[in-house]
This record gives sequence, structure tokens and C-alpha cells, in this order.
Amino acid sequence: MGEGARPIGGDGEHPAPVIYERRGAAALVTIDRQHRRNAVDGPTAVALHDAYLRFEDDDHARVMVLAGAGGLAFCAGADLKAIESFGNRLTAPEGPMGFTRLTPTKPTIAAISGYALAGGLELALWCDLRIATEDSHLGFPERRWGVPLIDGGTQRLPRVVGLGRALDIILTGRIMDAAEAHSIGLVNELVAPGQHLERALELAEGLARFPQRTMLADRAAAIHGFGLPLREGLALEAQAGPDVYEDAIRGAARFAGGEGRGGAGAGA
Repeated sequence: MGEGARPIGGDGEHPAPVIYERRGAAALVTIDRQHRRNAVDGPTAVALHDAYLRFEDDDHARVMVLAGAGGLAFCAGADLKAIESFGNRLTAPEGPMGFTRLTPTKPTIAAISGYALAGGLELALWCDLRIATEDSHLGFPERRWGVPLIDGGTQRLPRVVGLGRALDIILTGRIMDAAEAHSIGLVNELVAPGQHLERALELAEGLARFPQRTMLADRAAAIHGFGLPLREGLALEAQAGPDVYEDAIRGAARFAGGEGRGGAGAGA
């Protein structure tokens, strides 16, 4: 485990279902219920929320990387064999699967290997970026059991791939291979089996090297302005301007001095 590794949840009889650890500038949050393909039960959802709060409070963690232990599955969704363990989490303001109704203030990356299904795909969609191994599979198979999408999938998937493609995936419940997911923009990058975590952490370090205030301002404007009329979106973007103009002036001076030209110094 990396710096400050911390098991979250668990007790004397049950191992911790979530591990939070620092890997350089990244907070690595790992779901570790391999016996259930990293499916999330109630205690795991609580642990995921705790991990999210720790990430938000950790000023030195600039990016969160979300992963599943073992390589067989990123997350197979909610553990339907332990659905009673969710209690009143189905209406929790933070979301049934831990944090899916919250918007982080810093970038997030899903490191996917194996199956990202049902609520697991909703967790991946919660992230800003998704890195997946070439042998991964993604989809909403809960369609066949009459289980609804309640962790943001109906809202985030259309924003990522467009409404037509999203409705195909949501209505049919079919499972896509990684190549198709990449071709429609659901997955940002494909890597060889076993390389998902290394690449996600590498990308996180790249994002962490950028000037943070301007990057976070641009990220927030893109997220909160999506769906607004253009005039309102432009006004939202402009609100961040005065807070980051000094950073922009310093950055322009560095560029004028030769830094970053030809891709040199690119963070990701």
C-alpha cells in the first residue's frame, strides 16, 4: 500500500471493503469485495462516502482514482444479495452507492479492469475520465431484473455519449466490450490488461502538475455550464475569470519564455 493507506469500514469479523491510500498526488480509492466482484453493499457504500470525504479534505490529493481490487471486476454494481443492507440509502442525498449524487471539486479517474456493470458503470460515469483494459465489459444488465438506474446513470451517460447511444445502452441492457465503449467515447483510453491502474495514476500525476486554480476553474465551468443556454454558460465561465487572471498572466509569461512549447511540460 502507498502513503497513508487506510482501510475504511470493516470490523473484527469482516475485512474493510474500501481502501484509501495516497499514491503521489493521487488518492487511490479501491473497492475490495473480490468475492462479490466488488459489488457494493450498504457498509461498502458508507465506506465509499467516507473515502470521498477524505479525498475532498485532503489538500495534497489533487486527483482521485477509483478502482476495483483483483482485476476481475471494477464493480459489478449493487450487491443484490445484500440489498437489505442499504437501509434508507436508496434515498440518501449523497447517493445509494456512496457518493454518486455529489460532485467532487477535483478531478476523478476510473481505472477499469474486467466488469463495470450496473451501479459499477454508474460509479465509472461519476468520474471525469475512464481508463479501461482491452478485456473490460460495461453495461446496465439490471434492465433484465427490473432494477432502475438510481446512481446517476440516466443523467451522466447521455452527457458522455449522447442521448441516442445512451438510450440504446439503457433500454437494451446489453453489455459492451471495451472496444465499443471506447469508440463511442464512454471510455477515454484503452490499455493492455493489467495496465489500467498504472495509466490512471500516471494521468493523475500529469493533471496534478498543471496550475491547479485555472484547471479547476475550467473543469467547474464545463461541468456546471453543461446544458445551460450558451449565454448563461458563457456568463458562468466569465465568473471564474478574475480569480484566475493572475495565474493566467504568470502562465503566459512562462510560455513567452519558452516553457511548454512543442508539448514540452504537458501534464498528461
